[in-house]
Amino acid sequence: MSLEDSFARVLRRHAELRDTLASGPLEPEQMAVLSKEYAELEPVAAKLAEVESLRREVADLEMLADDPEGDPEMRTLAREEIHELGQRLEACEHEVQILLLPRDEADARNAILEVRAGTGGDEAALFAADLLAMYQKYAALRGWRFELLNASETGIGGIREATAEVSGRNVFERLKFESGVHRVQRVPETEAQGRIHTSAATVAVLPEAEEVDVQVDDKDLRVDVFRASGAGGQHVNKTESAVRITHLPTGIVVSQQDEKSQHKNRAKAMKILRARLYEQQREALAAERAADRRSQVGSGDRSERIRTYNFPQGRVTDHRIGLTLYKLDRVIAGEALDEVIDPLIAEDQAARLAAME
Repeated sequence: MSLEDSFARVLRRHAELRDTLASGPLEPEQMAVLSKEYAELEPVAAKLAEVESLRREVADLEMLADDPEGDPEMRTLAREEIHELGQRLEACEHEVQILLLPRDEADARNAILEVRAGTGGDEAALFAADLLAMYQKYAALRGWRFELLNASETGIGGIREATAEVSGRNVFERLKFESGVHRVQRVPETEAQGRIHTSAATVAVLPEAEEVDVQVDDKDLRVDVFRASGAGGQHVNKTESAVRITHLPTGIVVSQQDEKSQHKNRAKAMKILRARLYEQQREALAAERAADRRSQVGSGDRSERIRTYNFPQGRVTDHRIGLTLYKLDRVIAGEALDEVIDPLIAEDQAARLAAME
């Protein structure tokens, strides 16, 4: 289907929905479905209207510029304006193409964020804590809700692993390219010789799943309860409130002990389990679409090294798109993280547009 055919199809469907919604009473469920589709097409239709308006302006100016009997000065001005409007038209058409790209249905979802210390001992655990804080600050700047579901701390300010739920508008769309291995190069505070150490942490971003997305049968679960314990193994309560859930068909294990209530710990563990099962389904589907997967910025594979944070040079490098920023302090503070995320999204969009041609 050509670009013009796509434009025409969108406008026809937008008009059909508008007429249907205005024609009379509908069943509540049908009303909700059609209203949602109409709302999604509205920005596309508005941008297409802008494209058509610009095209008419350009056509009128071309007639004026090509009129052999016209005023020479007016013809010159018309040609200059054609150039300017042509650039605006090209930008608008590109925006429409982006809006018409198949949307990942998970983009609008909340996300489950997992951060784990990798190679590098205590320094890796400290870096994992830095990354978790970076995402928490970034969430606050975007007006998202950040809830820590569980964390295993080292006792010196680091974390072995932590899981958080991030809720808000288009959370997964903006965080999904964060999955992978993040590497840090810096001088640890305990390093007397001033030598730079390299360590790593792993990030996984999973779209939050609803119960309707993933059917989990109770018979497929083994649920163990035990006493929650803190750092060093000391018991932090005397009741068996901690929960470990094993999904027998896949072998996925989720433990939760941060709440004092066994019921709350089980609910949080199920939320994480559903997200992991949902992501497993998404990965299986992506594997079937190998060509689409190759066109993406990154596979989301947790073993893929995606970014290096070099503290001595104040440098952040994203290896997938060759982007380097010398503002590490602002990236770690969450303030400049968009300057990494936006190019990743743009690169992914460009690759998917190229794959459609």
